[in-house]
Amino acid sequence: MIDQALPTLHDWITVFTHAAIPVLPDSVAELAELRAMEDARGNVDAHMLSQNLGGDPLMTLKVLRQVSQECHRRHITSPETLTSAILMQGIGPFFRFNENVPSVIDWLADYPEALSGLLKVIKRARRAAHLAVTFASHRQDEDADMLQEAALLHDFAEMLLWCHAPLLALTIAQRQKADHTLRSADVQKDVLGIELTDLAHALMAAWQLPELLIDNTNNRQAEHPRVKTVLLAVRIARHTQYGWDDPHAQAALPDDIADVAQLLTLSDESAKRKIMEIDS
Repeated sequence: MIDQALPTLHDWITVFTHAAIPVLPDSVAELAELRAMEDARGNVDAHMLSQNLGGDPLMTLKVLRQVSQECHRRHITSPETLTSAILMQGIGPFFRFNENVPSVIDWLADYPEALSGLLKVIKRARRAAHLAVTFASHRQDEDADMLQEAALLHDFAEMLLWCHAPLLALTIAQRQKADHTLRSADVQKDVLGIELTDLAHALMAAWQLPELLIDNTNNRQAEHPRVKTVLLAVRIARHTQYGWDDPHAQAALPDDIADVAQLLTLSDESAKRKIMEIDS
């Protein structure tokens, strides 16, 4: 475990490039069940695996990293979604690559507060994914599934921080909870010496992840409709992570609603209803 800030962004990249990625316990159980089904009947396919495992951002990241790095070695284009990655990898190799995958519960057994923090980030990521696919579907975007996945993975660097530097992640979370006006980037820079957005994009490049995934999580292209779909979903999920009535949420939501209304060409009231439907 990393217990203090590393000197440079390059050092963080080096540590995380080959770091293990534990997954949710539900994914561990699903892998065992699906492996048994495949061994017994041979009827497991990529769509079934994606349906059962795709709600776990860590599992999704793990598979995309495996397959993208292999694609890079073979000089072929990386697949853009979990389903296409599993399809390219093949069912047998998929199960071989994912034998004895660690669970986050075991991984963070000595850090219960960090486990709680990680699970909150994953819950937030799932809400962002739900919002993103809702917005993308309203816009009739043909790549709605890919945008859903981009939102799910947007904060993967924060998830990895909880897994590999739990005490530092906890320090960041405590500071932000104590003062919601603090900018995430400023707190990260103070505690880690880097911004997690920079780490995430450096890792995506190092792992040769799909270009569309990198592009659609790029804050510097925030006005592109697809990028805006993802970033708005992530932003709203973050603003409302402590509830719709939280003072920070109440302060941020009018701007969020106005931006969603503009993106989807809706009235503010219709945009508000669409946003709040996620928790209804």
